[in-house]
Amino acid sequence: LRFEEIDAFARDWVVITGDENIKLGHRGVQARTLREIRNRLVNGQAPQNTPNCPSEPLITPSMSLTQQIAEDLKTAMKAKDTVALNVVRALKSALKYGAIEKFGADGELEDADAILVIRKEIKKRQDSVTSYESAARQDLADVEKAEIAVLEKYLPAAMSAEDLVKLVESVLAELGATSKKEMGNVMKVLQERSEGRADNRALSSEVAKRLQ
Repeated sequence: LRFEEIDAFARDWVVITGDENIKLGHRGVQARTLREIRNRLVNGQAPQNTPNCPSEPLITPSMSLTQQIAEDLKTAMKAKDTVALNVVRALKSALKYGAIEKFGADGELEDADAILVIRKEIKKRQDSVTSYESAARQDLADVEKAEIAVLEKYLPAAMSAEDLVKLVESVLAELGATSKKEMGNVMKVLQERSEGRADNRALSSEVAKRLQ
């Protein structure tokens, strides 16, 4: 990176993260700051696309998902990333609505509940993709797919097929469920135990195979 690029990156870092530990020198950033920025890039703590206006979520361990999404909305606005901006804005509204339903006006969803909301938003778009592709509107289907890609960045690492089967069998054994009438209760427990790491369709498919 040239000095002017690093200088611009450092300013953006302060604006986006509020981290004032990065100090600009008289002729660009000092060597210590350069090392710090490179370390952050390597550790995935800073955007890796461009030094200015990053559009990737900056996942900060101390932030809840709801707080992170609020920050990413600001980032998308600065980047003028229309797709991300529309998706994150809609997601922020969905999370707020879910929090109000559960806790009242001043509530905030925990990450596990926020992930369920994100999965619902993904499911809505997956259904739209199916509808659009059936109607030969690939252009609209592609828009939905782009929005799904933005949402999927907030999901935790997916559970392996083997682990998913083990979880399903464990919950069924624990609940003693044998009938499809118990599907709702089983799914509720599975959604809690999977912590957003498994798609509901995959869970329900495995459950359905084992209930009569």
